[in-house]
Amino acid sequence: MKKLAGIFSAALLSLALVACGQGEEQPAEETQTAGEQTEETVDATEEAEVVKLVVGASNVPHAEVLEEAAPILLEEGIEIEVVRFQDYILPNRALAGEELDANYFQHVPYLNAQNADHDYGFVNAGGIHIEPIGIYSQNYASLDELPEGADIIMSSAVPDHGRILAMLEGHGLITLAEGVGISATLDDIVDNPRNLNFNDRVEASLLAQAYLNGEGDAVLINSNFAIGAGLSPGTDAIALENPEDNPYVNVIAVRGGDETRPEIQKLVEVLQSEAIRDFILETWEGDVVPAN
Repeated sequence: MKKLAGIFSAALLSLALVACGQGEEQPAEETQTAGEQTEETVDATEEAEVVKLVVGASNVPHAEVLEEAAPILLEEGIEIEVVRFQDYILPNRALAGEELDANYFQHVPYLNAQNADHDYGFVNAGGIHIEPIGIYSQNYASLDELPEGADIIMSSAVPDHGRILAMLEGHGLITLAEGVGISATLDDIVDNPRNLNFNDRVEASLLAQAYLNGEGDAVLINSNFAIGAGLSPGTDAIALENPEDNPYVNVIAVRGGDETRPEIQKLVEVLQSEAIRDFILETWEGDVVPAN
């Protein structure tokens, strides 16, 4: 009987030890689970700290500049998605429709004209670079060679007309009415000694193709479209716009009020940084010029 009692007591003790052992393992499992939750929480927090910006841009040089800046911005907690556009109309429509946080393709006079025409209320958040317009010709090596009645093809975008005409006046081809400045139109030409014929019906994005097709005696092409077509403004143009004191700075445009967003300000800061300035100069060798 005593022997049976001893066996029974030993069995109870064994069960108790097993129970205690199981109880001691449970906190370890809870600690591991808590650790996993903490890691997930950290990951979620880090992910939440990355702000995404969707920026519309022309292919060249704008999109390429943004892609160069992307790793720098990511280090600052900003991820950018670059949406490429082929024209000058859709990027502003997309910005107005809140499909974009910003766009980067237009100069200040064009931005002002778009605001006036469409009541967009966009704001210039900061200037990035200048693209000198070039004059290209398949038949003539200089402006002096242009014949009487030469056909000059230019952008159909009215905000570009003052810029183009001022450039032609600077090269002595025409004279404009006094004081018209960058708002000049073809009607403001008061002297045209060679009777140049101006075709202003070609969309800016198609000017390079018109040149490559041999159309016109001379074609004035915005540098972004020239570069995109494989042309080098500094090499292939027979004349180039002076980038000094040039009001046609390409800017980051945003909806009014968004210019104070920290991520927009950081975007502009990075795009104006020495690293991006050096990238622009080294990549395009003067065909694209960083803004002052």
